[in-house]
Amino acid sequence: MFEAGFGEDAAATRLGVPRTAVRRLRDRWKVRGAGALMMEPGKRSFTFEFKLEVVRRLISGEATAIELTREHGLSSPKLVENWVGLYRREGEDALRPKPKGRPATPAGTGGLSELERLRAENLELSAKVAYLEKLRALKEQGRG
Repeated sequence: MFEAGFGEDAAATRLGVPRTAVRRLRDRWKVRGAGALMMEPGKRSFTFEFKLEVVRRLISGEATAIELTREHGLSSPKLVENWVGLYRREGEDALRPKPKGRPATPAGTGGLSELERLRAENLELSAKVAYLEKLRALKEQGRG
Protein backbone atom coordinates (compact mmCIF):
# COMPACT_ATOMS: atom_id res chain seq x y z
CA MET A 1 0.00 0.00 0.00
CA PHE A 2 2.86 2.38 0.76
CA GLU A 3 4.42 1.67 -2.64
CA ALA A 4 1.04 2.42 -4.24
CA GLY A 5 1.07 5.85 -2.58
CA PHE A 6 -1.34 5.26 0.30
CA GLY A 7 -0.80 7.53 3.32
CA GLU A 8 -1.04 6.51 6.97
CA ASP A 9 -4.70 7.46 7.36
CA ALA A 10 -5.84 5.78 4.17
CA ALA A 11 -3.91 2.57 4.93
CA ALA A 12 -5.17 2.49 8.53
CA THR A 13 -8.78 2.96 7.41
CA ARG A 14 -8.54 0.37 4.68
CA LEU A 15 -6.91 -2.20 6.97
CA GLY A 16 -9.08 -1.35 9.99
CA VAL A 17 -6.12 -0.85 12.31
CA PRO A 18 -4.94 2.11 14.43
CA ARG A 19 -2.97 4.84 12.68
CA THR A 20 -0.06 4.43 15.11
CA ALA A 21 0.40 0.80 14.03
CA VAL A 22 0.49 1.87 10.38
CA ARG A 23 3.01 4.61 11.23
CA ARG A 24 5.35 2.06 12.85
CA LEU A 25 5.07 -0.23 9.83
CA ARG A 26 5.69 2.67 7.46
CA ASP A 27 8.83 3.61 9.40
CA ARG A 28 10.13 0.01 9.13
CA TRP A 29 9.24 0.00 5.44
CA LYS A 30 11.19 3.24 4.88
CA VAL A 31 14.26 1.67 6.45
CA ARG A 32 14.21 -1.80 4.86
CA GLY A 33 11.57 -1.86 2.16
CA ALA A 34 8.67 -4.28 1.79
CA GLY A 35 10.69 -7.29 3.03
CA ALA A 36 10.89 -5.77 6.51
CA LEU A 37 7.14 -6.05 6.86
CA MET A 38 7.21 -9.80 6.24
CA MET A 39 9.99 -10.67 8.69
CA GLU A 40 9.69 -10.49 12.42
CA PRO A 41 12.48 -8.36 13.88
CA GLY A 42 15.03 -10.36 15.86
CA LYS A 43 15.64 -9.79 19.55
CA ARG A 44 19.06 -8.17 19.92
CA SER A 45 20.68 -6.60 22.94
CA PHE A 46 22.71 -3.43 22.81
CA THR A 47 25.42 -2.09 25.07
CA PHE A 48 24.89 0.93 27.25
CA GLU A 49 27.53 2.84 25.30
CA PHE A 50 25.87 2.07 21.96
CA LYS A 51 22.43 3.21 23.16
CA LEU A 52 23.87 6.38 24.70
CA GLU A 53 25.69 7.28 21.49
CA VAL A 54 22.55 6.77 19.37
CA VAL A 55 20.45 8.84 21.79
CA ARG A 56 23.00 11.66 21.89
CA ARG A 57 23.18 11.79 18.09
CA LEU A 58 19.39 12.02 17.81
CA ILE A 59 19.06 14.67 20.54
CA SER A 60 21.85 16.78 19.05
CA GLY A 61 20.07 16.76 15.69
CA GLU A 62 22.97 15.02 13.98
CA ALA A 63 20.61 12.38 12.54
CA THR A 64 16.96 11.40 12.53
CA ALA A 65 15.59 8.22 14.09
CA ILE A 66 15.13 6.71 10.63
CA GLU A 67 18.71 7.55 9.60
CA LEU A 68 20.11 6.04 12.80
CA THR A 69 17.98 2.93 12.28
CA ARG A 70 19.35 2.45 8.78
CA GLU A 71 22.93 3.20 9.77
CA HIS A 72 22.98 0.69 12.64
CA GLY A 73 20.65 -1.95 11.19
CA LEU A 74 18.08 -1.55 13.96
CA SER A 75 14.62 -3.09 13.70
CA SER A 76 12.62 0.14 13.89
CA PRO A 77 12.93 3.89 14.52
CA LYS A 78 10.55 3.30 17.43
CA LEU A 79 13.41 1.55 19.25
CA VAL A 80 15.51 4.72 19.05
CA GLU A 81 12.54 6.83 20.16
CA ASN A 82 12.00 4.54 23.16
CA TRP A 83 15.64 4.94 24.19
CA VAL A 84 15.35 8.73 23.92
CA GLY A 85 12.18 8.69 26.04
CA LEU A 86 13.87 6.64 28.74
CA TYR A 87 16.92 8.90 28.65
CA ARG A 88 14.81 12.07 29.01
CA ARG A 89 12.68 10.67 31.86
CA GLU A 90 15.30 8.81 33.89
CA GLY A 91 18.73 9.83 32.63
CA GLU A 92 21.66 7.75 31.42
CA ASP A 93 21.13 4.92 33.91
CA ALA A 94 17.81 4.03 32.25
CA LEU A 95 19.81 2.81 29.23
CA ARG A 96 21.92 0.38 31.27
CA PRO A 97 21.09 -3.34 30.98
CA LYS A 98 18.72 -4.63 33.67
CA PRO A 99 19.30 -7.97 35.40
CA LYS A 100 16.93 -10.70 34.23
CA GLY A 101 14.67 -12.72 36.53
CA ARG A 102 14.12 -12.46 40.26
CA PRO A 103 16.85 -11.19 42.53
CA ALA A 104 18.70 -13.99 44.32
CA THR A 105 17.79 -14.56 47.98
CA PRO A 106 20.59 -14.94 50.49
CA ALA A 107 21.34 -18.62 51.25
CA GLY A 108 19.87 -20.01 54.48
CA THR A 109 17.37 -17.18 55.11
CA GLY A 110 14.49 -18.52 53.03
CA GLY A 111 14.08 -14.99 51.71
CA LEU A 112 12.86 -13.46 55.02
CA SER A 113 14.77 -12.15 58.00
CA GLU A 114 13.76 -13.50 61.40
CA LEU A 115 11.97 -10.25 62.22
CA GLU A 116 9.99 -10.38 58.96
CA ARG A 117 9.10 -14.04 59.58
CA LEU A 118 7.91 -13.28 63.14
CA ARG A 119 5.84 -10.32 61.92
CA ALA A 120 4.15 -12.51 59.31
CA GLU A 121 3.46 -15.22 61.90
CA ASN A 122 2.07 -12.60 64.31
CA LEU A 123 -0.25 -11.27 61.59
CA GLU A 124 -1.50 -14.78 60.81
CA LEU A 125 -2.16 -15.58 64.48
CA SER A 126 -3.96 -12.25 64.98
CA ALA A 127 -6.25 -13.08 62.07
CA LYS A 128 -7.01 -16.53 63.54
CA VAL A 129 -7.83 -15.03 66.97
CA ALA A 130 -10.14 -12.43 65.38
CA TYR A 131 -11.90 -15.20 63.42
CA LEU A 132 -12.42 -17.35 66.51
CA GLU A 133 -13.71 -14.38 68.53
CA LYS A 134 -16.21 -13.55 65.78
CA LEU A 135 -17.29 -17.22 65.61
CA ARG A 136 -17.80 -17.30 69.41
CA ALA A 137 -19.86 -14.09 69.30
CA LEU A 138 -22.08 -15.49 66.52
CA LYS A 139 -22.68 -18.70 68.50
CA GLU A 140 -23.65 -16.71 71.62
CA GLN A 141 -26.12 -14.64 69.62
CA GLY A 142 -27.73 -17.82 68.39
CA ARG A 143 -28.28 -19.10 71.97
CA GLY A 144 -29.66 -15.84 73.33
